[in-house]
Order: sequence, then structure tokens, then C-alpha cells
Amino acid sequence: MLEPLNEGFLSRISGLLMCRWSCRHCCQKCYESSCCQSSEDEVEILGPFPAQTPPWLMASRSSEKDGDSVHTASDVPLTPRTNSPDGRRSSSDTSKSTYSLTRRISSLESRRPSSPLIDIKPMEFGVLSAKKEAIQPSVLRRTYTPDDYFRKFEPRLYSLDSSSDDVDSLTDEEILSRYQLGMLHFSTQYDLLHNHLTVRVIEARDLPPPLSQDGARQDLAHSNPYVKVCLLPDQKNSKQTAVKRKTQKPVFEERYTFEIPFLEAQRRTLLLTVVDFDKFSRHCVIGKVSVPLCEVDLVKGGHWWKALIPSSQNEVELGELLLSLNYLPSAGRLNVDIIRAKQLLQTDVSQGSDPFVKIQLVHGLKLVKTKKTSFLRGTIDPFYNESFSFKVPQEELENASLVFTVFGHNMKSSNDFIGRIVIGQYSSGPSESNHWRRMLNTHRTAVEQWHSLRSRAECDRVSPASLEVT
Repeated sequence: MLEPLNEGFLSRISGLLMCRWSCRHCCQKCYESSCCQSSEDEVEILGPFPAQTPPWLMASRSSEKDGDSVHTASDVPLTPRTNSPDGRRSSSDTSKSTYSLTRRISSLESRRPSSPLIDIKPMEFGVLSAKKEAIQPSVLRRTYTPDDYFRKFEPRLYSLDSSSDDVDSLTDEEILSRYQLGMLHFSTQYDLLHNHLTVRVIEARDLPPPLSQDGARQDLAHSNPYVKVCLLPDQKNSKQTAVKRKTQKPVFEERYTFEIPFLEAQRRTLLLTVVDFDKFSRHCVIGKVSVPLCEVDLVKGGHWWKALIPSSQNEVELGELLLSLNYLPSAGRLNVDIIRAKQLLQTDVSQGSDPFVKIQLVHGLKLVKTKKTSFLRGTIDPFYNESFSFKVPQEELENASLVFTVFGHNMKSSNDFIGRIVIGQYSSGPSESNHWRRMLNTHRTAVEQWHSLRSRAECDRVSPASLEVT
């Protein structure tokens, strides 16, 4: 007859056997599985945890409290067996039961789900009953939010820029035969003693004939190329070679120095852009060469012939202008300082440009006053440091606009337009609006800001004040 073990012994073997009950008299032999073999009429196994307490155990515990330690047949229905003379089961029968217990626990362990994607509810094994509830595992599915969807979107896969991976995988000969934009010869060298990078633009060859985008170009047989040099991502501090007139094989032989630490230089990308100059039309980009400096030996230096590839930027930038604004409410004066400009569009083939700035005050849609700076000869990076003052009452300040236009001085004909911006009521862009708002909020304090020049057509499209000036 089987009898429940005491709770102290049960707590010591429950973690290993995953079963609550065993035989009282042959537990050690049953645990070693050395005294029994499988049998069909075994006691039902309870486990794994948690399992409900069977009713015959509850009855046995209540009877033990009353001093009765004998279980009757009505408490635990057992299959009749041949017992030993002293009324106990033989060790062979008990070993068989434990062996069956170990085998069934092993089979249960082998059925446990191991995949992390299957959500299995806790399952209990108890005494077999007529009612069985089928438990179906549910597969965990990840739901994607709109943020997850757009995070997986890669714009470079849909870009038409020629600097994509397919161009990077081509050789210079393959690029030259595909685009036929010519080749550029240049070199780099880093000076560890003075901490600067020297870029030498040597020459170009096999440049294509010029293309006129607006039909205003006169010479369609020869190009007037020059090269712009910069270290990405900084495109503001760029260098520019002289223009070589009417040639498809220009020789530049110009050196440029960039003051930059060595570790920072290795993180930059050298960009050389070949541009076709045209006095009566827009400057067109012929092609470009980009070289990540981390891929070259900067200290040792070297020379390269690289094939030009098309650029997504068909037009060159017009330059930048540094301005300072200051308003004095007590005097009703609007003070404007023209400090400097840089990387202006070149308007003369031989000597760069002779730039000057024209400042025009517009009240509402009426031109009120015009002033201009002196022009500086043969430069695209002029320093002016000139101040101008306009009388603007405080009640009229909100309706005022300042139009800044950069021209290239020309003695023989009309001045060459370079670029324009509008600051004030009818600003030409967010940067200009921000500068005007900062000036209004800080009276008696000069507010400086750089501005990128825009084309005449762009300013006329967004600013009515630009239409009122020439």
C-alpha cells in the first residue's frame, strides 16, 4: 500500500523528481531506479508543479491529526496486489513505480516548448478525468507602427545621385566610358608639423563641350572651366581656381591649404567640382570627384587621375554675405553694416570679380532709399566693413524691407548680377526672417548673421519688395 511521504522529505526530492508522492519504505531504491521495471498498472503521476492536492491526501492528513495512521480502501482506490506478509508492498513493486515515474517525467520534459515565439500557458497534469481542455499555443506577432515603417525606408535606394553604390563599384575606365565627362588630376599631402592639408589641383582633360540650359550661351564649342575645392561636410569654406578660357584640357597648377587637425581630416571627404564659367548664362557643373580621406595615406600623399561623375547639383552657389543690423528706437535710425562676403560667383574670366553691394530700403511696396558699397577688384572674398544708416520711425519699422543685391562691377557694360536677399516685412527666406526678428527683439544691439545669396527669379517669386527694385 502506498502512503504519502512527510512534507520535510517531500521538499527535498520534489525539485528533482517533479513529483509530490512516492513510496514510504523504498524511496532510496526507487530514486536510483535499480529495483523495478515498467508496469502497466502504476499509480497516476502528479506533476509538474503546480498541481492540485488530491482528495485522498486531504483525507489522510485529517485522519493523521485524529491519531489514525491507517488508510482504508475507500480513501484511496488501489488495484489489488499481492502484498508481503507484513502488509507492505515489496521493494520490487515500489522500484517499478519509481522507474515509471522517472520515465514519465522525462517524456514530459521532452515535450516542453523551447521556441521564444510560442506563448504557452501554464499547464497542469493531474488525475485523469473525463473533462479535458485543449490548450492551443498562440504565436506572438510583432505589430509595426508607422514610425517602424518609415525607419526602414532608405532614401539612398531611391536617389538619382550618381554617387551611389553602383558608381563606387565601377573603375575609372568604366565611369569614363559611361559618362564621358573627362578626368581630373590632383594630389593631397598632410603636413604634420604645421597641421594643415594641402590640395593641389593640377589639370583636367577630355572635358565635354558646354551645354546651354537657357539658350543664352554664345560659344558652344569651348568651355571655360574652373575647379571648386572643399572638405565635406563643410561646403562654406571652399576654394576656387582661376578660370581657364576656351579649353577642354585646362592646366591649373594651383595649391590650397586647409587648416585642420589630422584626426579631423581623416573624417572628411575631399570634393572637387569642375564648373563651366559663362558670363552671359548660368555657371554649369560639368562633373565632380569625391575622395574619402580615410581611404588614402595623407602623410605619404599621392597623385590621382579620377574620372568625373555627374553631380546632382547642376548650378553652383552664388556666395554668402555677412550683415549686421541694429535699430535705435530713440533716434529712429536703422543701422546696417556690410561686413564681408565669401565665395561669390565669378563674373570675370581673367580676374575673378569686382563685387559691390547695393542696399535699398523699401517701405511697403515703395522704394525709399538706395545706397551701395565700394567695389573691390579681382576677388570673390571681399572685406567691406562699411556702415549705412536709414531713417525709419518706429511705427514704420514693421512695414520696412531691406533689399541687398551683390553685383560685379563692369566698366564696359551693365553690372553683372551675382545674388540677392531681402530682409524685413517681405523676407526672401526663413534665415532672413529670423535675422529681422532677432533685431526687433534686441534694440540697440547689433545682430550679425551670414546669408546665402539667392537668384533674382527666386527673390521675385517670394518677395514683393524684390520686384520694386532693380
